[in-house]
Amino acid sequence: MGERKRIGVFGWGLVAPKSPNIALFERNLEHAGTWLEPFRGYGPSNFLVGYPAFDFETYRPWFEERFPPAKFSQLKEKMGPMAQFAIGAFIQSLEQNRGIEGYLQSLGTKCHVYVGTGLGEITIQHEQSLRYDRALRKWNEFWAAPERCSALRDHRAGSPYPDAPRDPGELHLGSEEWIEAKHESETYWAARSEALLQYLAEARAIHGEPVPPSSGSAKLSSIRQKLTRIRTLNRKWGCPEEPWASVSANLLWNISNIPAAQISMIGKITGPAFAPVAACASFGVAVKMAVDAIHLGEATAAVVGMTDPPPHGAIISSFYNANVLSADADVSRPLTGLKGTHVAGGSCVWIVGDADALMRQGFRPVGLEIVGVGTSSDAHHIITPSKGGPQLAMKAALEELQATDITTWDMHATATPGDATEIEHSLEMLHPDVIFTARKGTFGHGMSVGGGWELTAQHLGMVKGTLFPVSLTEGELHADVKIQGPQLVHEQGREVPSGYTGKLSMGIGGINSCVISKAWEAEYVERNLRTVDGRSPESETNEPPSRDPRRSTTDPASKR
Repeated sequence: MGERKRIGVFGWGLVAPKSPNIALFERNLEHAGTWLEPFRGYGPSNFLVGYPAFDFETYRPWFEERFPPAKFSQLKEKMGPMAQFAIGAFIQSLEQNRGIEGYLQSLGTKCHVYVGTGLGEITIQHEQSLRYDRALRKWNEFWAAPERCSALRDHRAGSPYPDAPRDPGELHLGSEEWIEAKHESETYWAARSEALLQYLAEARAIHGEPVPPSSGSAKLSSIRQKLTRIRTLNRKWGCPEEPWASVSANLLWNISNIPAAQISMIGKITGPAFAPVAACASFGVAVKMAVDAIHLGEATAAVVGMTDPPPHGAIISSFYNANVLSADADVSRPLTGLKGTHVAGGSCVWIVGDADALMRQGFRPVGLEIVGVGTSSDAHHIITPSKGGPQLAMKAALEELQATDITTWDMHATATPGDATEIEHSLEMLHPDVIFTARKGTFGHGMSVGGGWELTAQHLGMVKGTLFPVSLTEGELHADVKIQGPQLVHEQGREVPSGYTGKLSMGIGGINSCVISKAWEAEYVERNLRTVDGRSPESETNEPPSRDPRRSTTDPASKR
C-alpha cells in the first residue's frame, strides 16, 4: 500500500425523482415527504415508483461548446436512459469546480472512471428483445409454410416424422397453448425448408464477397452495397425481415460498461473506465475502488458513480415476486410497516481525489472527507442479509476509528423486515446515541444508485451541520424497530454535533459496502488551497459568481 492520502469529493451531480440536478435535490431534501408517484406501466396499479426527472436537452449547450453538432444528436439517438442519466450527472459534477474538467484530462491514466449499474439498460433490452421475438416468429412462419417446405407437405401426406411437434390445429385457436405450439411447430418446419436453404445460399454468396483493400469510405460503400443487395433478395423471395437484422446495434451501445465509457469519451479521460456492478452496494464499492487506487498511487482522481434506468414493468414484476415490493398504493417508509420497497431510477456521479493534490490546484471540496471504506460478502443468502457480512464491512471502514466517534448513520433500510435486524446489528457495532437516517421512503430504491443518493444527502446535510428531515414520526415505528430504541431523524430534521458519519449499503447477492466520512477542518482546506492565476481561493476560480459551489449550471434557474 502506498502513502496514505486524504480523500475528498470535488464534484457531484445526480438525476433522481423530482430532482434533475444536485441543486434541486438539495432543495427538495429540506422538506419531509415523498418523491414517489404511481407506476404508469400497467395502466392503473398499486405500485409507487421513483421516476427520474430528466431532460437530456438540458445538456445540448455543453456539447455544442465542445463537439461537432452531430455529437449530441448521436448520443440522444443511440444512448438509452441509463447512459444519458450518467452523462448528465457527470456534466453536473464538472460544474462544481471551474477548471476541473481540464485537470482530469491532464492526469492522463491517473484519472479513473468507475461508473456502473445495478439493472442494466432494461429499457432497450426489453424493446429489442420484443423486436427480435416478433421477427423470429414471422420468419419461421414464412419459411414453414407448406409451399416452401416439402417436408411438411410430405408429413401431412403421411410421411412419418417421429420428432415432429404437436399440430397446433388440435388446440383452441388463439389460446396461449396454441400460440406456443404454433411457434414450436413453425420453428421445426422452417429448419427443414428447402426454400430457406436456397435463400441462405444466395445470401451467403452476397455476404461472402471480400471488402476491397481501399480507403475507409470505399469499404463502407461496399458494406452498404451488400445490404442493398440483401434487401433486393428479400423482395425477390417476399420474405419478412431476417431476425438477425431486427435488433438495433443500440443494444450493444448500452451494455453495462457504456456509461463509464461515454464519460471517458466526452470527458477526454484516458485512464481505465469500466463498470463495477454490486447491486445495492455498488456506489460504495466504486468509492472503495477509487480510494484504493488513490492510496496506491495508481490514480490521483476518479469519477465514480452509478446509474439505473427508469422503473420498468419487468423489474416491478421481478421485485414483486421476490416479496420485497410494496403493492398497496401507499408510501412504504422504512422502519414503519415494513411492507416493502419502491423501485426508482436515475444516476449519481462524484469526482473524488487526492485532496492535497486537488486543493493545490485551487479546487475546493464540496462534500465531506472520506476517511474509511469497507466491503464484504455475506456468503450466506442471495437476498436475506446476514449479521456478520455487513458488520465485516463496517469493521473495515471503522478500522482507524472508535465506534463512539460516529455521530450519524444512514441505513440501507428497504422498508422490509430486514430493517429491524439492520438496526439491531448496527447498534452492536456503534453506540446507543448514534442518530439513524433512512431515506428510501423519500426517493425510492435505485438498485445501484440508491446508495449514491443517500450518501449525497448525508454529505449535503453534514456540510451544514444538520440532517435533512425524513417523513417519520415516533408513533409509526414498527414494534420490532421500536424495541431497539434507536435515535432517528424525523419530520423536523436534526442538527448534529461534529463527528463522523457512516453509510451502510447491502446488495442482492450478499455484497456490502460501508463509507465513513467527516467534515473538513476549515483551516486545513484554506491552508492547502493555493492562489490560482493570481486570485485568492475564495475567488470565482473555485466558485462561479452568485452561485452555491454545489449548484450545477444545468439547473434551469441558474440560467435566468
